[in-house]
Amino acid sequence: MRTETKLIKTKLGLINLAEQLGNVSQACRMMGYSRDSFYRIKELYDTGGELALKEISRKKAIPKNRVEPQVEQAVVEFTVDQPALGQLRTANELRKRGIFISPCGVRCVWQRHDLETFPKRLAALEAKVAQEGLILTEAQMIALERKREKREAFGEIETEHPGYLGAQDTYYVGNIKGVGRIYQQTFIDTYSKVAFAKLYDRKNAITAADTLNDKVMPFFEEQQIPLLRILTDRGTEYCGKAEYHEYELYLTIENVEHSKTKVKSPQSNGICERFHRTIQDEFYAVAFRKKLYESLESLQTDLDLWVKGHNEQRTHTGKYCYGRTPWETFTATKELALAKMVDQNYQPV
Repeated sequence: MRTETKLIKTKLGLINLAEQLGNVSQACRMMGYSRDSFYRIKELYDTGGELALKEISRKKAIPKNRVEPQVEQAVVEFTVDQPALGQLRTANELRKRGIFISPCGVRCVWQRHDLETFPKRLAALEAKVAQEGLILTEAQMIALERKREKREAFGEIETEHPGYLGAQDTYYVGNIKGVGRIYQQTFIDTYSKVAFAKLYDRKNAITAADTLNDKVMPFFEEQQIPLLRILTDRGTEYCGKAEYHEYELYLTIENVEHSKTKVKSPQSNGICERFHRTIQDEFYAVAFRKKLYESLESLQTDLDLWVKGHNEQRTHTGKYCYGRTPWETFTATKELALAKMVDQNYQPV
């Protein structure tokens, strides 16, 4: 709720309380208002209704105190070119060009042009690129990359076609008598939501790589679509020195880029987190009540059947699926990945 709305409701509450109690002084003491304030609020309400109770700022702009138009234009242009710089750095850089403006002056210019925050400056940069087709500078590329990383940290994943980005995570299933601890390695294609899951009695780099080698990579090879990038958390089963770490080494051999989530931000890999909740509610919570599992293999068999149904029969309302099953989404959008491969491999004579 906005602060302005809260203030209006508080003033209305004061008027209603005074009517209920039949005592203005008591209502003012309870609400923390003076009698003069009450009668002023009551007069405004009787004259213009709720809209009249809106706070009116006493601050008025003084145009003659603003910087020259050419200075303001220079600040805006520099800000779009260097969106990652703050107001102090912007003022210092403009001073090198012979344009003198204080950091507070830069801030005022930003507020007039809706550029006072970093996301707003990035949005202005993206709009300018879309309108004018500009070639981005290195600083602009770095700023947009920072925006992409921040969006991923809050669960907003950029994906363009099947195979563009896969998400992998480890899920602790539980401890079964006679079997021991059970961990699930999960992989999801973030575009189509096609999922793969394999169970292990431990979690380490070898099991993480084995899931890719056994289920994921053969699937993409069969579909003749490359897997370009994988997003994981920073667990020890996924991160380490490439020359000594089995998972990192496998990704290097398969030429798959590895992206990692922000520290202490599980929502960065929200697709896997949501899938784990679904598989817990719809498979494990039901399966463990129906059957007593004595081996990892028997549980894996039932898990494979559920995952197959999830991919081919269970409709998905997420982005890019639009109510289709993950497999239908994958087959319908497969041509996007193939077209991307053609564009990259095409070389004009």
